[in-house]
Amino acid sequence: MGENGENFERLSTEELRDRAVELARERWDVRFFWRLLRLIPAAEAVAGNMEASDASVAQASGFLYEALSVESDTKVQEALRPVYVEYLKTHEG
Repeated sequence: MGENGENFERLSTEELRDRAVELARERWDVRFFWRLLRLIPAAEAVAGNMEASDASVAQASGFLYEALSVESDTKVQEALRPVYVEYLKTHEG
């Protein structure tokens, strides 16, 4: 459970992503967004998107948009789920 007593495992991945991203925006937490950017290629590979996992650093802005977009691939977001849970457990509450 988080410090506020919430069990993050019961939340949908979309809700976790939204809450983690919103919290990071409020905190101006560039490190969190940078971490997402670094992890997205690996998450793409886990989701079976091998072409996307080979993307270059020049595409980082597109990755950030995808990570924050409601329309992003749900498999990629599921692969990033532990990052959202860890961030919320550490910083929310």
